[in-house]
Amino acid sequence: MKIHPTAIVHPEAQLAEGVEVQPYSIIGPHVRIGAGTVVGPHCVIDGDTIIGEDNRISATAQIGIRTQDLKHNPDLPGQVRIGHRNTIREFVTISTSTMQSADQVDRVTSLGDDNLLMCYVHVGHDCHIGNHCIIANSVGISGHIEVGDYANIAGVAALHQEVRVGPYAFVGGMSRVVMDCAPYMITGGIPIRCSSPNTIGLERRGFSPEARARVKEIHRIMFRSKLNTTQALAEIERSVNDSPERQCFIDFVRGSIRGITK
Repeated sequence: MKIHPTAIVHPEAQLAEGVEVQPYSIIGPHVRIGAGTVVGPHCVIDGDTIIGEDNRISATAQIGIRTQDLKHNPDLPGQVRIGHRNTIREFVTISTSTMQSADQVDRVTSLGDDNLLMCYVHVGHDCHIGNHCIIANSVGISGHIEVGDYANIAGVAALHQEVRVGPYAFVGGMSRVVMDCAPYMITGGIPIRCSSPNTIGLERRGFSPEARARVKEIHRIMFRSKLNTTQALAEIERSVNDSPERQCFIDFVRGSIRGITK
């Protein structure tokens, strides 16, 4: 371990070999940090927080800070779970889960593996961010939000509580997201709408021409036809070949609480 003399690391914190804590950072008593992770200067890591291996946490990030949910019991630490190889840039804030009682041990704010959170991103309580996501500068992610694998969210977007962003989705900059953003699609603009399949993103991620064609047909049926959501889902099941893309899209739409952005 390499801990700068000005850093304050609680004696009960668990830091693996190879962890580096740079000047003036503060590590709380319930924190566990995996091998190879670097904590930059002036960071605060607190709460019941577990951070995996080989993460890069830049200056002034705050992780495991108390949730801004007024229902949270201040005597409980709340939980954050972060995977491996994430890059967390300057002034990122990641709140703990909201806990009203000690039996809510299943509640957690989580971040998977290989994500990039750019400067000033806020991740609210009880959010779940998948793997390989890119979340650009000043994005505000409210409580209880789910972001699927390989999703991209452009700068200054604001996401309402309980919204979901599907896998391989792209959310445009400065978007006001109040309903779910469908997987494989580009959603954005003012007012916000689903404009097209995320064709270039899918190609970069290795989707075959046949898979991209299926996504294009799904988009045409759901977002370009005059069918309502229930009718469009039935038509997608009838006319689009069975595939992981089709099943993911159908399951996502049927699981929506707030509805999807059309």
